[in-house]
Amino acid sequence: MKRARQKVVVEDEAPQTSQKSKKQKTCLYGSVFGESDLHASMDWGSLPHHVILRIFQFLPLVDRARASSVCRRWNEIFHIPDLWRRFEFELSQPATSYLKSTHPDLIQQIIKRHADHLQYVSFKVDSSTESAEAACDILSQLVNCSIKTLGLISTAKPSFMNVSKAHFASALTVVFVNSKSLSSIKIDDTPLDDPSLKVLVANNSDTLKLLKMSSCPHVSPAGILCVADQCHGLKELALNYYILSDELLLALSSEKHVDLEHLRIDVVSENPGQVEFHTIKKQSWDALVKHSPKVNIVMYFFLYEEEFDAFFREETPVTHLYFGRAVSKAMLGRIGMNCPRLIELVVCANGLQPLDEELIRIAERCKNLTAMGLGECEVTCRGFIEFVKMCGGRLTQLSIMEEVLIPDNDYSLDRLHLEVSKHLGRMWFPDMMPTW
Repeated sequence: MKRARQKVVVEDEAPQTSQKSKKQKTCLYGSVFGESDLHASMDWGSLPHHVILRIFQFLPLVDRARASSVCRRWNEIFHIPDLWRRFEFELSQPATSYLKSTHPDLIQQIIKRHADHLQYVSFKVDSSTESAEAACDILSQLVNCSIKTLGLISTAKPSFMNVSKAHFASALTVVFVNSKSLSSIKIDDTPLDDPSLKVLVANNSDTLKLLKMSSCPHVSPAGILCVADQCHGLKELALNYYILSDELLLALSSEKHVDLEHLRIDVVSENPGQVEFHTIKKQSWDALVKHSPKVNIVMYFFLYEEEFDAFFREETPVTHLYFGRAVSKAMLGRIGMNCPRLIELVVCANGLQPLDEELIRIAERCKNLTAMGLGECEVTCRGFIEFVKMCGGRLTQLSIMEEVLIPDNDYSLDRLHLEVSKHLGRMWFPDMMPTW
């Protein structure tokens, strides 16, 4: 009996100790957070609506779906329209891609319950045709949507380019016709064609402000001209050089058209000598700049040296120039003479001839130049310092590989960084080639 009583006493003491400890912790937490805050934090289901919504907005989709199973209230919030205005569909083939694909069941749930809530939609697909076709199938089902921005992103080629033109056009038509409020479209590297652009214009001409459609081989100069003629609110445009025309620049310069803010032009050649590039008249460029004096004109060149003949023979109002392949000294000389609005210049490669004279001419004539990058080129230290001295502190970005700079009798590499830093008004060092 004594043992039994001792056992009872021991068993009774434990809960008392635990209860006391719990009470002490409650008092401690209560003194820090307040009694009401403590109870709210312990009851996840009673969190304010806006707090739960904020939590969901920071969660990845998979975690958001799991969190929706906490309670009925969280599940209800999971489906409110605010959480479904912006969505990126990720489509890939597990055997060939590193991308995580959006689960098919979730896709169907979105189409059934949230298609009319979607406003900012993008599709990220891998290089497989199956993924691109799946994206087109989803687009074809968005019949009740009111999409404002649409992006089709291929992580690698060919993707959408292998989809039949009819299938792709049919899918886009559904969105173009039903949305009627599209303001931003990014559809690079796709089989977009002129009839699809006409459908876009017919239903969204009053709202379209941004159109990026580089590498769309089925679009003609007439097709993009149709967009410029009727979409007077267009502020940003990206396209390939082969569909750029004098007529297009003049249409973008009409009195009805708003000021263009950004024009990106990709100049690409895959087969050297196979493409003959046309010339844009100086009067057309002048009309555009007169109408939109603050427009950024960005040109990306992927040409071979012998293909540059048509460019920069006359004054061209380009502001940003990027050369992805080797460019000749003569071409850089023409840039210094005929690109007075130039703000940024990046040269991937040039050759083994020093570019001192060309850089000094660019510094003299391009008074707005603030950024320069040089890759596989050669410049003497003296010539480079003269270039920096003429540009002065306006050079906010200066990226030069150390291998580009040739020491001479006047300057060593050690002294060069001190001189350049003095003229820039900040510490500067040349970039180093990684050793790994």
